[in-house]
Amino acid sequence: MCIQFYFKKIVIRSNPNLLNEERLKKSIHTAYIILMVAITVVATIYLFYTGYSYYNTSLEERFYHPRHDWFKPSGIYGQGLGILGTFMIVFGVGIYIARKRYNFLAKQIRLKYLLEFHIFLCTLGPILILFHTAFKFGGIVSVAFWSMVAVVLSGVIGRFIYNQIPKTIEGRIMSMTEVQEMKTDMAVVLHQKFHLESNTIEIVTNLISEENTQDKTKNFSYLRRVLSRKDLPKSERNAILKMVKHEIKLSKKIARLQTMQKLFKYWHVVHMPFALIMLIIVVIHVAVTLAFGYKWIF
Repeated sequence: MCIQFYFKKIVIRSNPNLLNEERLKKSIHTAYIILMVAITVVATIYLFYTGYSYYNTSLEERFYHPRHDWFKPSGIYGQGLGILGTFMIVFGVGIYIARKRYNFLAKQIRLKYLLEFHIFLCTLGPILILFHTAFKFGGIVSVAFWSMVAVVLSGVIGRFIYNQIPKTIEGRIMSMTEVQEMKTDMAVVLHQKFHLESNTIEIVTNLISEENTQDKTKNFSYLRRVLSRKDLPKSERNAILKMVKHEIKLSKKIARLQTMQKLFKYWHVVHMPFALIMLIIVVIHVAVTLAFGYKWIF
């Protein structure tokens, strides 16, 4: 697996078309992230701007506000925000679970991209619901709101933990065995591809060893000097150094993998109950709203 990984990198770098394709994919992915962040920020600013005078009015005086019927939670605008926000959350959660557990659209969408879309919807959705409440919390709705806040905050923490766990290119979390397999055959790669001598290979293997507790920065500088004295093209020296950097990062990830996997399991124990509480109360809230005859535009 390790040999295939590095040979793939080398093939991509040596082939201008493949390199441009990889750069294009990264550019599209960056634009995708920026677009979602921009939509969230612009939507939040717009909601604050359009309703600031109403939200800034005390609860006792809002009834006399000229646009009370528009911004109140049961108004066309306020209720519309609640419906749209709820739809975003339900859709974001539903499509992510369908992809993760049942491989829905597995060939069309990578899991990590869908996770980012899930985070986007489950961030913007609660913001819309916040404005739907007109910042008025009470009774069972307050329980749903604070459960939603807990879900969002735990989602941020979960995202941080998730980023620390090595994943496949499709976004699937890798097992300890899979991660360790990526570290195998480093010496073979250096010997077969770059024809390095055994003493240089030994320097590399000692540097990337998990048991090596010495200053890796100094050792890395030493390796750079050793390679500079070799009769190797600059591109190959840079490729070797990048391989070593990758292996050092991988060693660090392996060292904390088990801890992060345990934290991720504990995170599910916290995240899921709050999500269920929020979902149940939202269903009750919608049922009560319909029972009292509140309707939107239909």
